[in-house]
Parts: sequence; C-alpha cells; structure tokens
Amino acid sequence: MNIKILTPEFVIFEGEVDSILVPGKSGQFQIFKNHAAIVSSLVGGKVKIYTDKVNAAFEKYLTKETETKNAYSYEIKNGVLEFSRNNGIILCE
Repeated sequence: MNIKILTPEFVIFEGEVDSILVPGKSGQFQIFKNHAAIVSSLVGGKVKIYTDKVNAAFEKYLTKETETKNAYSYEIKNGVLEFSRNNGIILCE
C-alpha cells in the first residue's frame, strides 16, 4: 500500500509500506493492506511506518525505531488521515 505524509513545509514520506501505526483521537490504531476506507483525526504522538525501504530523501525526517529492523517514526502534533483503496495520506504538523 502507498502512504504519503505531508506537513505544510515538506513531504515527510512517500512510498510503499507494510503497515502504519497512528495516534488516533481514541487511541493508537494500525492500518494494513486492504483496510476499509477511513478518515480519522490524529493527536500528538508518533506515526510509525513499517517498510523495508525508505528513500534517502526522506531519511532525514524519520527516526529509525529499535523495536524492529524496518520501523521508522515521525513525531506529530496533530493531523488527519485519509485511507482508501490501499492509498493513504496523512496531513500533519
């Protein structure tokens, strides 16, 4: 599935991922391939991206997580997530 993370200033990440873990208003939730369509507000916390490959241009924005070899995170203050047909976009600050 393809995920894009955008802030007003930068494209933080764009690419294929195995799953993402996001801080929803009612708690964290994870999205995998073929997840039902969803729109959700996000609160402050880490957006975790589980992927085998990160483009070098995006590595400067992401933090490598130690829990697994293919997890990266980005700290957000708030935002919104839209996911449909294996394509997702996160607008955040």
